[in-house]
Amino acid sequence: MEITEHRVTTPRHSTFYRACGPEDGPLVIMTHGWPELSISWRHQLLHLGRLGYRAIAPDMRGYGGSTVYNTHDAYAQREIVKDMVELIDALEAQEAVWIGHDWGSPVAWNMALHHPDRVAAVASLCVPFGFVGNPEHMEHSIDRTLYPADEYPVGQWDYQLFYYENFASAQAEMEQDPERVVKLLFRKGDPSGRGQPAGTASTRKNNGWFAPLGGVPDMPLDPDVVTDDDIATYAKHLIENGFFGPNSWYVNGKDNQAYLDSKAGQELSMPVLFVHATYDYVCDTTTTAFAEPMRQRCPNLTERRIDSGHWMAQEKPTQLNAVLEDWLSQQANYLVQG
Repeated sequence: MEITEHRVTTPRHSTFYRACGPEDGPLVIMTHGWPELSISWRHQLLHLGRLGYRAIAPDMRGYGGSTVYNTHDAYAQREIVKDMVELIDALEAQEAVWIGHDWGSPVAWNMALHHPDRVAAVASLCVPFGFVGNPEHMEHSIDRTLYPADEYPVGQWDYQLFYYENFASAQAEMEQDPERVVKLLFRKGDPSGRGQPAGTASTRKNNGWFAPLGGVPDMPLDPDVVTDDDIATYAKHLIENGFFGPNSWYVNGKDNQAYLDSKAGQELSMPVLFVHATYDYVCDTTTTAFAEPMRQRCPNLTERRIDSGHWMAQEKPTQLNAVLEDWLSQQANYLVQG
């Protein structure tokens, strides 16, 4: 069993993707987040492929081998969802199980919301239904005992407003050394961070992610999450493509909100899986009401929890793969027949 590389090109977009498993297996499409790549799902591609699923992980627009655009509005959810519809069309499949993480989660949720006929089931890691990158509508996800409103008006989501207010600065500081950026970011969860304000809550006060540090620090990689080869692959594509595309996913909050609101009240009736990360202190679903809108809109919801940080698929692949395997086996239409 090996991971293979492919491409789907239409008149409007080109999507590079990685795949594993038999071509006639039940289709599972996994969408990554910021600032990742299809390799973020490398452990799941192999595991699901070995189980007999046709596992697919695309590079999302602005990333890796997929098309890069030079306007912010090109990275709105409605455009990204069109990419995914074109992908599943090219795969000649009516429906798939969609699994998202980070910014890939809104993509999976929006496929389920706007194209339910193409979604057999939907799963998300860390980011529950309803997130659209609109920090001013995130009060329910903020622990005000940690983030008093007078000091932290948008709590841990302050870094997202920095993109709106200082986009060029955010892009420039990340592009100084993308390899250092990804080595710093891809780290396992830290239990000692519980009960402490996340660093993302002070990004605007600090005038950037790395300004107080005098630039991006040169941290050793975390071998529990990534290898030297993984870091080299992430860095290569971020150097080639830059951070304009990845960061632009953050500045379409109003359009993404309108896209979500156009289906106000609609339930996601298909099977839904949500996996909480205990040590994810930004997407904090374990001590806040961040997951409540999902619970209200998903009547066929299964919830699981893994003691990991935000990069769950890479930090705790064995545990996550077991959760996915068990949940997928319960979806009658997607059972792999021996």
